[in-house]
Amino acid sequence: MDEQIRESVALFRYGLIAPLLNGHVDREEYLARVSSEKHQVPHYGEKYYTAKTITSWLALYRKQGLEALKPRHRSDRGTSRTLSEELQDYLLNLRKNEATVPVTVFYDQLIKDGDILPRSVSYTTVYRLFKKHGLLGKETEKAPHRKRFAYDTVNTLWQGDLSEGPMIPVNGKMKRTYLIAFIDDCSRLVPFSQFFVSEKFDGLRTVLKEALIRRGIPKIIFCDNGKIYRSNTLQFACASLGIVLTHAQPYDAAAKGKIERLFGTIKTRFVTRLKRHPVKSLEELNKRYGTWLEEDYHRQPHASLNGQTPLEVFMSQIDRVKMVDDPTSLNPIFLKREYRKVKHDGTFSLHNRMYEVPQRFIGERIELRYDENGIHLYEEGRPVAKAELVKFADNAHVKRDRPKLSYPQEGGRVDV
Repeated sequence: MDEQIRESVALFRYGLIAPLLNGHVDREEYLARVSSEKHQVPHYGEKYYTAKTITSWLALYRKQGLEALKPRHRSDRGTSRTLSEELQDYLLNLRKNEATVPVTVFYDQLIKDGDILPRSVSYTTVYRLFKKHGLLGKETEKAPHRKRFAYDTVNTLWQGDLSEGPMIPVNGKMKRTYLIAFIDDCSRLVPFSQFFVSEKFDGLRTVLKEALIRRGIPKIIFCDNGKIYRSNTLQFACASLGIVLTHAQPYDAAAKGKIERLFGTIKTRFVTRLKRHPVKSLEELNKRYGTWLEEDYHRQPHASLNGQTPLEVFMSQIDRVKMVDDPTSLNPIFLKREYRKVKHDGTFSLHNRMYEVPQRFIGERIELRYDENGIHLYEEGRPVAKAELVKFADNAHVKRDRPKLSYPQEGGRVDV
């Protein structure tokens, strides 16, 4: 099991314990319900989990964080436990004739017919075989449950979304801007928001990190289904901070009512002012927007807050806010992640650029975590080396160790 799969399993397990971690459900009722349901688990397939197993994950997470939720490496790591080729072919041929039967039912029938023994061939082994060959059949995901939004404490839930902003001049051309924002469900305060000239994840990372530093850590983040909100980086960051990440159903605008209303307010009370006094740069746009947000929006009485301002409501519960102890601790949490195989010359490519790593990684599949400040190699969740950009001009003068070549000769072999 490689690191990418272990991380996927850890995120799945975190998703099960997150409601317990944040205390938003009745413990006994939740455990009874979840333990009675069948779960589609990354790598393992369909499985049931007992309440004891789920509570053990909760204890592990509280002691050691997300890393503790990763599956342990096999004790016989490095040895083969695959099915024989003959048995694989036999199972695949059977499956092709019964591709619509659920894998669990199919596996039980294999045992009943005496085709396999459960002690020698596990369900997981069969599931992985069928998944590899695209023979799982149709799998449907349950639609996410509609969430209630009636929280009366700050930083219980933040809604997040992206909205189109005004056009501004950039390098002599007019470009569309995009506003990325979060709003606190209870106080209607905006932890942080900012305009960008693209819809990429880098903008979301900037906004969320700044929001966490300025206004503390929320228990739940509820956001859109956009690509940046479903990125692995955001999932890992939230799981590392103990935040439950949930998403709205597609086309369900009512679920995001508060932030949609915020965007409407921004367009009405801020963007319209730009027509009379246009901005000349992105920097000027964000500076004027930040001033308006703090001096106007946060200090205006809100009808749904019984006449109080968002800032007044938030500050009245400041003792409930859990702040980030060390802002620099957020940097590794928000690193992007990729996997690459190192070539025979100790290099790999990422985003059309070539990087090199120490020779001990040659031929290995490595985990990369990176941002604009650099690319690091990780093993077992820890940084072990830094990737360097290949400088082709310099490498032309670098002497590299050449492998010895063997040539067959009459009467023996000569090494060169």
